[in-house]
Amino acid sequence: QNLKADPGAFSVYSNDGFTLSEIMVERVSGMSFTAFIHRYFTEPLDMKHTKTPQDVVDTAAMAGIYSPLVEGQLPQENYNVIATGGIYSTAEDLAKFSQIFTGEVQGILTDKSVEAMAQEEYKKGMWPEDGDTSISYGLGWDSVNLYPFSEYGIKAVTKGGDTISYHSSLVVLPEYNLAAAVTSSGGTSAKDQFIASELLLSALEEKGIITERKPEKSFGMPVKADIPKEISTNAGIYGGNNSVKKIEMNTAGQMTVSTPTAPIDSAQKYTYTADGTFVNDEGTEKLKFVKEKNGRTYLWYRSYISLPGLGQLAFSEYKMEKLEANELSQDNTASWEQREGKKYYLVNEKYTSTVYLNSAPILPIHLDKETPGYISNTKIIGANEAVTELQIPGLAGRDTKEIYFAKKNGVEYITAVGSIYASEEFVQTLYSGKQSVTTIQSDGYARWYSIPATVKGKVMTVKMPKNGAFAVYDQKGVCINHTVVSGKNEVILPENGRIVF
Repeated sequence: QNLKADPGAFSVYSNDGFTLSEIMVERVSGMSFTAFIHRYFTEPLDMKHTKTPQDVVDTAAMAGIYSPLVEGQLPQENYNVIATGGIYSTAEDLAKFSQIFTGEVQGILTDKSVEAMAQEEYKKGMWPEDGDTSISYGLGWDSVNLYPFSEYGIKAVTKGGDTISYHSSLVVLPEYNLAAAVTSSGGTSAKDQFIASELLLSALEEKGIITERKPEKSFGMPVKADIPKEISTNAGIYGGNNSVKKIEMNTAGQMTVSTPTAPIDSAQKYTYTADGTFVNDEGTEKLKFVKEKNGRTYLWYRSYISLPGLGQLAFSEYKMEKLEANELSQDNTASWEQREGKKYYLVNEKYTSTVYLNSAPILPIHLDKETPGYISNTKIIGANEAVTELQIPGLAGRDTKEIYFAKKNGVEYITAVGSIYASEEFVQTLYSGKQSVTTIQSDGYARWYSIPATVKGKVMTVKMPKNGAFAVYDQKGVCINHTVVSGKNEVILPENGRIVF
């Protein structure tokens, strides 16, 4: 893959950074990452309930996971990118881990390393001006100046994490020997952080370290001012984390932020105010345009999010970057227009993958007239190639996405972020006779079938090898049976559905 920017230009979230750290630990130590964390962390800290998928794990003792698509409990979720989200733990074990950072346990990391992790790494490159926030990166930490503790002059560091099913948050107050860890099946790491912060604020009150809670913050009701011409030139199309937004301004001092493909009435409205920012009616969000030293224009988004009884989170981040015009040649335009409305089918995921249940293994291609030269926020650079070029610090600029198209035996394939998709030509019609056989070829690619009207409503029974599975989708692409989850090899075939073996 290609670099979006020079190393060190800005701090940005990337799971790949943790994966690279895992590989580096293994190369330097000569041990597996699992063996390494047990020898140097979990054993000396007596973290008996912290494991990885490479350990023997009692899955019956783990929190159950669920999906609105399925009755009952799902099979256990495992991640092979261990440092990126494959470590199982408990809130109690995470609290033991936090003692490294409160100085209560010595000999795990040096004081110098603990101090280095908590430095303000985010300030070394491009970053919005200081504001109340839950994102201010250290080394490994999501925040080293966490709100609302920053309001009390208390240093708090935090790390949160999410897989599809599991979520967690660890908040540590190094100077007070305090930490709170919250783990959950379902929910989000942000909700877990709300709970962890509330627990710690209550503890600080009990100890008399803080005498009273500070009131929750707001930007107040906006007082309308006239939009200067130079600010109105910032209207246009903006790209963020897997999203595209259209920003428009009117003469009444209002700005709307909408998704080009969504209904007009879903647009968010903001009022221009005398301090040069746009504020929503509730006073919880404030937006501003910033032209950075790299010549790019950003939408700076600040917000306060409250949950009754659980306090408030704050965010201050560049949320989106203005998409510059990208004119394509006629040949390149023609190549991409031929793909408009086509569907592509995932072929290289393992048979036990959660992608077949929770994500979209069927990928539609849609080109928006509002963003010529782009597919979503990804810039088209050739007849068969598109790349993510957004340079946004924080969360909104995370990850890269390079899309490549190639044809083989009359089938067009997409390669993107490690996944391979095949065009509709790859999908065969399910045989309507009594019996048929499908064979996975030496490339290991899954085989896809469409369900013809002649077999709609019939019961299909599949004889599978031990390491195999199939999933069935209805006309809308919703999974109605994934055998790894259901254990059922019989299914009533839906009209105009799809099957993957």
